[in-house]
Amino acid sequence: MERRSFLSLASLLPLAMPVALVPDVGPASTRLAPPEKGPIDVAFLISEGATVIDFTGPWEVFQDTMVAARGAAHADQMPFRLFTVADGPDTVRATGGLRLTPDYTVDNAPTPRVIVVPAMKTSPRVLDWLRQASPKADLTMSVCTGAFQLARAGLLKGRPATTHHDYIDALAREFPDVQVQRGRRFVESGPFATAAGLTSGIDLALRVVERYFGTDVAATTAAFMEYDRRKLG
Repeated sequence: MERRSFLSLASLLPLAMPVALVPDVGPASTRLAPPEKGPIDVAFLISEGATVIDFTGPWEVFQDTMVAARGAAHADQMPFRLFTVADGPDTVRATGGLRLTPDYTVDNAPTPRVIVVPAMKTSPRVLDWLRQASPKADLTMSVCTGAFQLARAGLLKGRPATTHHDYIDALAREFPDVQVQRGRRFVESGPFATAAGLTSGIDLALRVVERYFGTDVAATTAAFMEYDRRKLG
């Protein structure tokens, strides 16, 4: 769906998105710096059995984000460029039977600035790609049990993190070096962030938009999506 009227959407914000629910970006240490020109590449890992809403929820957030100040052309105003990455080139079947052919494999994927890891099956190759790509990214985020994949890659060691409430005890048992946080919608820790599960990935993706472009852009995106954004944490 093409974004046609940024100003008309912004005029609806007082009704669609109460300001009290949307915190400010916070201290400078939490902000992410977008490039002055060009897109922010976002890589979505997928696999057989990947949970659909874990990656399609954030996908929708990023594809709906519009920043009019970035340029006159529509393409310039849409700051995120999205693509899927898998272990290999073959079509995979996500939950509910959704069939997806990855845009790239871990062998040829462009270097992303944001990485999204849903609940999914993993492999040594995918974990190696995470270890190599995450240090070059602005942010690596997981949704639901995607946190287990970050932990298996050694990326959450000593960091606070969360996951779906049904699996939070398992995360704590399997990875005692992770500071497991309970009852949190999402948790941020430097260049990593973890969401509790399913729809919480939408909230975390909106937070990523906020960290790049500020509260107003995140609020406008949520309003366009007809989404009532949840409070932080």
